Amino acid sequence: MPKRFLFFTLCFIFIAGGCAHKQAGSAASSVLPAVPAPRATETVSLAQSVIPPVPKQPQGAETPLSDEYSQGYDDEYGDIEHFDDPDETADKSKEKLTIADPLEPFNRAMYHFNDRLYFWVLKPVAQGYSRVVPEPARIGVANFFSNLAFPIRFVNSLLQGNFRGAANELGRFAVNTLWGVGGLLDPASRKDINLAKQDEDFGQTLGVYGLGPGFFINWPLFGPSSPRDTLGMVGDFFLQPLSYLQPQAAQSGARVLERVNHVSLNIGDYEALKKAAVDPYIALRDAYVQYRFQKIKRKSTKNLPPGD
Repeated sequence: MPKRFLFFTLCFIFIAGGCAHKQAGSAASSVLPAVPAPRATETVSLAQSVIPPVPKQPQGAETPLSDEYSQGYDDEYGDIEHFDDPDETADKSKEKLTIADPLEPFNRAMYHFNDRLYFWVLKPVAQGYSRVVPEPARIGVANFFSNLAFPIRFVNSLLQGNFRGAANELGRFAVNTLWGVGGLLDPASRKDINLAKQDEDFGQTLGVYGLGPGFFINWPLFGPSSPRDTLGMVGDFFLQPLSYLQPQAAQSGARVLERVNHVSLNIGDYEALKKAAVDPYIALRDAYVQYRFQKIKRKSTKNLPPGD
């Protein structure tokens, strides 16, 4: 039964590939830095990354951090470094976040493990996959998995008090499921519909309600994290429909397909960060901390109801 299920699924994906080409431009960008071609969004799941994600600055990240917020997170993220600059506004825009790293020897070992796993296994498999499956079909696959992860974004939007975002997610799921061939296409992102995707997860929700990250952890397979975001991954696991797919072999196969497909659409991003960094481990850690900090900062100032 799993083989027959996989056979019909792949056939459906290839047939829908031609249709997905028209919708390729509407696919949202990944958590990884965007590459020139349109890329499908990355779903937030327990199997988030075999290689540590390379976060990009989220929209609105250029907004200077407020002194009040920075001071409130000094104990959680470490000291905020200020660069000498006569212009106070420019000084705030250059604030750099750090995080405690008491497990650095372990974290560095896991970084090298993930790094080799990426270059020796995941990247070659993704390159072979991209030669067989055309890009429009791969974008359709990414859209499908993103649409499937709707409960994670919807529930966390509600928990964060982002009711408009929750309504957008509900609308996106209905439109993309009904008109988007089960989620292979993304008509909800078209200008005439314009239902924005909400990039929410449970780790972010915990941060919005004041739980600090604690310290840095670099997990094998899953990549950069913290105690708070690790707990968040567990919460998201139970909201991810793939977690209930049976038999177990089908669930594992679906997760592997999701990961390989995502990497095939973003080959070169991790390599670029590694090449540009003096110490890739530090660069990856700092990028992750900055990304999560800014993501939580935006939500904590926008979504919580008055008085929270």
